[in-house]
Amino acid sequence: MRTNGEIVPSLDRVQRTLAVDVSYTISRMKVLERLPGNPIGIRYRWVDETAVALMSRLPSFCRVVGLRAGHEPQIEQLVSWYRDHGIKPTFEMVPGHYDATLGRELARLGFFQSGFHVSLIGKPADLVHAEDQVAIEKVADALSMEAYLDAYVSGWGIDEKDQAQFKANVRPWLNQTGWLLYVGRANGQPVAAATLYLHDGIGYLADATTNPSFRRRGFQSALLRRRIRDAGASGAAIVFSGATPFSTSHRNMERTGMRVQFVRSLWTPV
Repeated sequence: MRTNGEIVPSLDRVQRTLAVDVSYTISRMKVLERLPGNPIGIRYRWVDETAVALMSRLPSFCRVVGLRAGHEPQIEQLVSWYRDHGIKPTFEMVPGHYDATLGRELARLGFFQSGFHVSLIGKPADLVHAEDQVAIEKVADALSMEAYLDAYVSGWGIDEKDQAQFKANVRPWLNQTGWLLYVGRANGQPVAAATLYLHDGIGYLADATTNPSFRRRGFQSALLRRRIRDAGASGAAIVFSGATPFSTSHRNMERTGMRVQFVRSLWTPV
């Protein structure tokens, strides 16, 4: 198996992947922001050109990303902004950007380090290209988009009463710039879904999920490999993704040859 050992730690690369992560998240949020009346409560607040606070009524979008030493005076203002909207944010601290003064200020304002999230990286040409035993297809039209949506709601466990509205909100993903969507099938049934986001010569392997009844059958690994191949074919020099440390997703990424880039700490209200 070839390895991506020539990728050495780099703060510049960390910043580039963080920027792609934020770009993808904001592109998702803008789809929701266009809904009449902005019912999800989408808001953004830039600290500077690389640090941003994201807000919505969906917890996954309530993130503060990119803070560095010198941003301590901004934290109390951000906390007040979220509190005024009844939202509890997560502050993401990244090695190389983190400074103890940031942690002390977060602790003073009632936050604690409550979790970790690992970022993994690799070069498409150096990663594993095994033959897959499950069918993965790229979403190319409205019909295959419906299959993607069916797999997505089953994988993420969206409540049945909310599925119709959720699908309506998500259908515009098919036409988003830089997005490629994928669906995995078992005997024709859509059971797994994932996204590849291409930006600035980087591929973000995002938002993968599998119907619980079809997990441990190779769908996530196959989706990883397909997206890695397509990212390389599209000219991406590197790919990256994220996972809970030591989770199945983390292990699947390591099996492709991806390696840990950094581990961010997650700070939430006490």
